[in-house]
Amino acid sequence: MVNVIVEISKYLLVILMIAFTLDSFLVLKKKKESARKSIMRRQIIIILTFDFLAFFVMFLKSEDVQMIVMYGCVLLYILLVQMLYRVIYKKASLNLLNNMCMLLSIGFIILSRLKIENAIKQFQIVAISTALSFLIPVFIRKVKMVRDLTWLYAVLGLLLLGGVLVLAVASRGSKLSITIGGVTFQFSEFVKITFVFFMAGMLQEDISLKQVIKTSVVAALHVGILVLSKDLGTALVFFVAYLVIVYVGTQKARYAFAGFGGLSIASVAAYFLFGHVRQRVKIWRDPFEDYANSGYQIVQSLFGICAGGWFGTGLFKGAPHTIPIATKDFTFAAICEEFGVIFGICLILLCMSTFLLIVNISMKMSKSFYRLIAIGLGAEYAIQVFLTIGGTTKFIPMTGITLPLISYGGSSVMCTIIMLAIIQGLYILREDENEGEELEKRSKKRRNQKPPKDRHQNKTKQTDDLEKRIAEQTEKSLHW
Repeated sequence: MVNVIVEISKYLLVILMIAFTLDSFLVLKKKKESARKSIMRRQIIIILTFDFLAFFVMFLKSEDVQMIVMYGCVLLYILLVQMLYRVIYKKASLNLLNNMCMLLSIGFIILSRLKIENAIKQFQIVAISTALSFLIPVFIRKVKMVRDLTWLYAVLGLLLLGGVLVLAVASRGSKLSITIGGVTFQFSEFVKITFVFFMAGMLQEDISLKQVIKTSVVAALHVGILVLSKDLGTALVFFVAYLVIVYVGTQKARYAFAGFGGLSIASVAAYFLFGHVRQRVKIWRDPFEDYANSGYQIVQSLFGICAGGWFGTGLFKGAPHTIPIATKDFTFAAICEEFGVIFGICLILLCMSTFLLIVNISMKMSKSFYRLIAIGLGAEYAIQVFLTIGGTTKFIPMTGITLPLISYGGSSVMCTIIMLAIIQGLYILREDENEGEELEKRSKKRRNQKPPKDRHQNKTKQTDDLEKRIAEQTEKSLHW
């Protein structure tokens, strides 16, 4: 009977994922607010059904009470986050919030399947991160000095990366993290945010060649330290974010082409300078040449993806534990094995939908500083997804980057939640600006109207008072 339930559930889980992914794109086309709300309510029902079905199956197969506890925690988290956003931030992007909840749900489920202890730790970090993230939109809306701390972001980022370079212990040839008081921190995840803030601050007003050169020098220092730490995957994330921000900020294609040229030269130099880069390229070209040793990870990853077929083996019916680092770098392969390739494709599309949402928010920001921040954070998210899934599927050499919101990793998931909270803050800010512009238009329209001759004196006074109140509200909205 249990096997029948597992067999049926794998099809239902794929159908739910397809429905959620389609909704995440359909909601972008809807112009009526009521239609958008209807889709987003349906998405929440899909998330809750998806979680219930997956954890129910995992409990039947494992008979582990911790599965029930974990399901209760995930259910409480989703309901609480959805409710708090609607109460505290009524103007927030609920579509982005739903995408985040769905991606986190997939992460909790696959981590519970692979190692329940990791899932519990991940949940604790997610809960703390989400609590902190509720302060960020307020900070963005109220604190004007965020735009004036450009060099502080640069110094802070360089110090953190430099600290990792000097103090960290090499792991698999790279210096990635520092352990303080028993807690491991991967500072490069947090520097992703300060780096984008620095870039946006430098190019928010001045886009002259001199300013671009100064910005490029500091960006090169960030990337250079990461290269010396042999954290080449993260260095590539920084470099792509730099290219995107410079191009969007200056609107000059020659800077982007120059950047791609520099990237090509740097890639060739890295190949000849670093042995582990040559090794990864060699594995990427023919992982079966040394299957038992160096090619074991990628070969097992490919076996896992193929073993699942279109609809997957079903939860607890595959062997994702045979994939090395399945909870971190190769999480996508573990997902494809038990959920199927169709589910994996939907997951890629869902990540793409999230990126498009961020780009959409970015393009509608009126202030250059906020527009560059949104596009920079979106670029970092997109390139991270590309590097992870591309490496897992052997499309590109493996870079050791985690899948945002899904893979196990405290610093990564905390940083991503904070990044999405910043995007939410920018979205709310944009809504404030739209509201202020609408009030201003109404105010101008009223002022341009010629008052009727027979209007009563008291009515004129009331109109003046109303205009005054609208003007005050407009002023308040525009100069938050």
